[in-house]
Amino acid sequence: MKKTRIWMAWLWMACPAAFAQTAYLENVKVENRSVEKQGRTVKVAMDVNMDALDMKNQHSLRLVPTLVSADGTREQALEPIEVNGKVRNKVMARQRSLGDLGESDAQTTLRRKNGQAQTVHYETEVPFQRWMVDGRLDLRGYVTGCAACSEGDETLATGDVLPYEEPQYLMQPVAQPKEETVKRRSEVRTARLQYRQDSHNVLPGYKNNRAELASVQASIDAVKENKDLTITGIYVTGYASPEAPVAYNMELSKRRAQKFVAYVQKQNPELDESLWHVDWKGEDWIGLRKEVEKHPRLLKQDEVLRIIDQCTGDQDACEEKIKALVPPEIYQRVLNEMYGPLRRNEYRIEYNVRHFDLEEARGLLHSRPDLLSVAEIQKVADSYGRNSDAYREALQVAVKTYPDNVTARNNAALAEIETGHYAEAIALLKDAQDASLVNLLGVAYFKNGQMQEAADAFRRAQAAGYAGAADNLKMLDEARELLGE
Repeated sequence: MKKTRIWMAWLWMACPAAFAQTAYLENVKVENRSVEKQGRTVKVAMDVNMDALDMKNQHSLRLVPTLVSADGTREQALEPIEVNGKVRNKVMARQRSLGDLGESDAQTTLRRKNGQAQTVHYETEVPFQRWMVDGRLDLRGYVTGCAACSEGDETLATGDVLPYEEPQYLMQPVAQPKEETVKRRSEVRTARLQYRQDSHNVLPGYKNNRAELASVQASIDAVKENKDLTITGIYVTGYASPEAPVAYNMELSKRRAQKFVAYVQKQNPELDESLWHVDWKGEDWIGLRKEVEKHPRLLKQDEVLRIIDQCTGDQDACEEKIKALVPPEIYQRVLNEMYGPLRRNEYRIEYNVRHFDLEEARGLLHSRPDLLSVAEIQKVADSYGRNSDAYREALQVAVKTYPDNVTARNNAALAEIETGHYAEAIALLKDAQDASLVNLLGVAYFKNGQMQEAADAFRRAQAAGYAGAADNLKMLDEARELLGE
């Protein structure tokens, strides 16, 4: 027990401050501090004012500027400054001269002259790392006394560094779509009736005609019986296949279209005769090309397509070229499998749709969005609250229903961006051609961390004439520079 007491007394005399925290940093001031990113380097400069610092003779103060990430999980210690009391400074100088103490790693080593003005100008640089953005610079103090006893650690917060504010890009805001004065809609259908050879009469009982005619009537009834719709015209166009002379096929498509209209018109006597319109086109070579493309196993398909593409004059001569292909089975397949779908009547039912109030529009949003205008769908979305899930879903419906409407796509993409669904916004915009939408695509790419794609989109928008794209590109370049991208 006596030996223990003697040892503790000796320790207390050797390092009298070992059991007490020494506070020095409260008397140190950091002035003229700057932390700047220059290329791939961060340069730190400051003046460390020690005018009010009163150092104990046996003490050494190690000041370590330290860059710390915003979340505190990463840090970078910089070159230290070493400040020594009078006695401590002499001891360390002697030790170094005798080789008992290695060279100091401090940028600056000095003796503190208590009561005198003393400022150290400090400059250093380190490689930039992304985590330094929005971080802070601390000045940490480590105090040692006699025999290198630790006297405690301190931290002086000097403030934030490399602040980053996300660019406020110029883009089209959410806009109220223009309401349609008259909501005009149409539905296009195809009737493929079967005819006896060289005949144009409509025979309901022939082959599959009864089911085909029932389908035609059902499509007319769906419009005719909907009290929200008013039919404004029914347009029928007849087409033929090329296996007979062009003049004959033109007349055949005319007669079949006229007979078809007469038959359907008779089934709907309540529709005014002025609503019916009939036209005919004869041979459908555009349709033939599409049919041939559907048959990749057709022998010499490329040659058949070449003949069709080069057929700009005598169509009868063109068909003869297909007939002349060897083997003859090529033409037989074209005749039997690809000519049939060309013999048809296409009909388009045009109608006007009345306007709907909010509750009616809500009911139609998922069942018949095509009857709503973009403006009506926007009102439904707004009623759910901006950027709610229902708001976003409604705007997605608007885009699916009216894919070419710029306002609908802009509003839907903005909703995705504002709720952090950047990939969804990109999907909505990546095929856009409108300059404002391409510019918004740049914003979505930026938010998604795709810097190069954002730059490419802003350049495209600028080339397409979007006024704010040049400024957006400049802000992007500045952000990339700060972020080290």
